[in-house]
Order: sequence, then C-alpha cells, then structure tokens
Amino acid sequence: MRCKAAVLRGVGMDWEVCEVELGEPRRGEVLVRMAAAGICHSDDHFATGDAVPSPEMIQMMVAAGREPIDPFPLIGGHEGAGVVEAVGPEVHDLKPGDFVGTSWIPTCGRCRWCATGKGYLCDLGANIFSKKMVTDGTPRRFVDGEPALAMTQLGTFSEYMVAAADSVVKIDESIPASVAALVSCGVTTGWGTATNAAHTQPGDTVIVIGVGGVGMNAVQGARAAGAQRVIAVDPIEFKRDVALEFGATHTSPSALEAYELVRDLTRGVMADRVLVTVGVLMPDLVPVAMALTRKGGTCVLTAMAPLSELMVPLMLVDLVSSDKLLKGTLYGGMNVRASMPQLLSLYQSGDLKIDELVTRRYKLDDVNQAIADLREGSNIRGVIEFPV
Repeated sequence: MRCKAAVLRGVGMDWEVCEVELGEPRRGEVLVRMAAAGICHSDDHFATGDAVPSPEMIQMMVAAGREPIDPFPLIGGHEGAGVVEAVGPEVHDLKPGDFVGTSWIPTCGRCRWCATGKGYLCDLGANIFSKKMVTDGTPRRFVDGEPALAMTQLGTFSEYMVAAADSVVKIDESIPASVAALVSCGVTTGWGTATNAAHTQPGDTVIVIGVGGVGMNAVQGARAAGAQRVIAVDPIEFKRDVALEFGATHTSPSALEAYELVRDLTRGVMADRVLVTVGVLMPDLVPVAMALTRKGGTCVLTAMAPLSELMVPLMLVDLVSSDKLLKGTLYGGMNVRASMPQLLSLYQSGDLKIDELVTRRYKLDDVNQAIADLREGSNIRGVIEFPV
C-alpha cells in the first residue's frame, strides 16, 4: 500500500512529507493505522549526524561481522499509537481493530534476555537500524522504490506502519492516543531511569539533568519512589518551571551551578542518585555528574551520545575510592509489555501526569516545525496527531 510519511534523506536536511510504499504484513507482522506519534530527541539524531557512523566505524562494524548502518532514506518516528488494520500469518494475540502502542525495542519473549525479564535487551534489538524486517530479513518499506530504514523498525511519522507484532503492545482502547504514544518511549524510559535503573529509595536526594520528555518523567519516578529532594537541572527556564509541577523540589540552570545548591542541601554529602537525561550527551558532562554523586551513590546515563564520541574523562581515583556506580540504561530497564499497562494504570488513577507533557500538537505536514521546536527546547513533548 502507499501512504504519506515524513522521510529524511540525509544529514542536515529537512524532513520531506512524501509518499512511501509499505508491503503487506507477512508472518509475525502487523499493519497499523497511526493515530499519534511523539517527537523524541532520538528522531533528530540522524538529521544532526550524531547517529550516523563515520567511515572508520563502518569499517570496524564490517570487520566485526556486523551489518553497517545505512540510515537513508529514513522514515522517522518511534513513539506511537494506533489501530491494527491487518495481521500476517502466525499472529495470534492481535487482531484488526486492536489499539496498540509501539515498543522501540521488539521483544520476542524467547531469547535469554526476555526469558529473564529484560526484554529491553532482546536479541531482536540488534537489528532495529536495519532496512530489513526483524521477522524475515527482507525489506518492507520503500521510498521511490528504494528500501528505506524505519526508525527502530517502526517509522511512526507515517499514516500507516508495518512492523513486527513483537514491536507493538495491545492497550486499553479508552487511553488517549497521545498518552499511549508517549508511554511507548519517553514516559517509560524516564520513569524507569529513576525507579529501576537508579533504584531511588525513600528519603533520597536525586538530581535530574535535562528535563525534557524523558527527564520530566524521571522527576515523576523519583518522587513516586519516595525521594525527599528532586533537583531539576535544565538551561531552559520554562522547563525548570514545569518540573516543579511534576514534583521537583529545587531547580538549577546547569549541572555546575547545581553543585553548591546540592552541597548545601545535603550538608556536603551530595546526591544519592544523579540521572543524566539530556537530549545529546557530551563527554564533559559525565565528570560533573559524577562530582554531584555522593560516596556510594549512583549516576545513571540515559541520554544518547554521538557515535563519534569514544572517550569519557573520569577521575578514576574518585570512582574507586568513593565506591561510586556509573551505569548506562536502556529503556529505563523496563520490560515494556509489563510496564506499559502499569504506567497507563497509574495515569488512569491520576498518579502519573502524561497529558501535561504535551506542549504542542502538530499535523504530519508540520513535522519540520515540530523538530525546530524540539531543538529550541520550547516543548516538553510535541505530538503529531493523524486524522481519525
């Protein structure tokens, strides 16, 4: 079938809303009519080049026996929700008419990681930046007759999406589409960063560096876990003000400026948990985040760094002698098939703010304005809504 989608053709280019072709869903696949798609910073990393491997990295991937990333043309979007239109053979738990949210890492339920409750590490995730379907290794999305990459095997900036059934989760049809879309990535990742990855405890002092669509939910998760103090750090005053409505107790315009505030609040002990949820993670932020972390404390890196950044400055003596933990996390360490219904239940009970995350709503044709607003930091989350 043919439909409209937002396509990126190269680094530094604008998104082009054009016609794309989707193959019919085959074994283990579904066709979804999109209702809403969230605008996440990860969608911009290919346009800026941060997620595009250098020639040297491509050589290393080939030498290691891995398929190099060939990102263009790219159908954007990985946060989304919609209605199943058709299912391929051997899809038993979904049917036309089901309301679903997307999972930007497919979960097979059978590999070692899924079997131990770590679906965010599913082996299928190794192929989310391939132009070939994770189901059978053949392409299913085309732009001008050329196989296209769909962002994380989804491509939610499109009227329709063909994806593996392992990449969608059936949810309550009473949930607003924009809410379901945001839980498919930003809400889950942020909440999980504070709760699962950082293991925030009652009484903790928590710093969240970067309070956009992920960080704002880290603020919510930290308070829900019982943190006494949550310091929201962001250079944009609007975001700092909104963070106070989401549970932050204090704010700071930068991580460096937060140092004295945290030192005074904790009488020199510093923060129990430091959560780095910025849009683009640069290496020089890591040592600052570690300096904000107390002895025996935990610093969690959730943000994506440019592929070209291979070295991180660290004071190794401090890391070892202060028994600090520096760790990365993926999807906030959340098992999406369990966490998505859980978080939506918290939303329905009024214990999780999601509607309030949406600053602006756009049509698909306005995708470049949505990306511009993302870069300017004028949104907590922007959402593309499709005609019903």
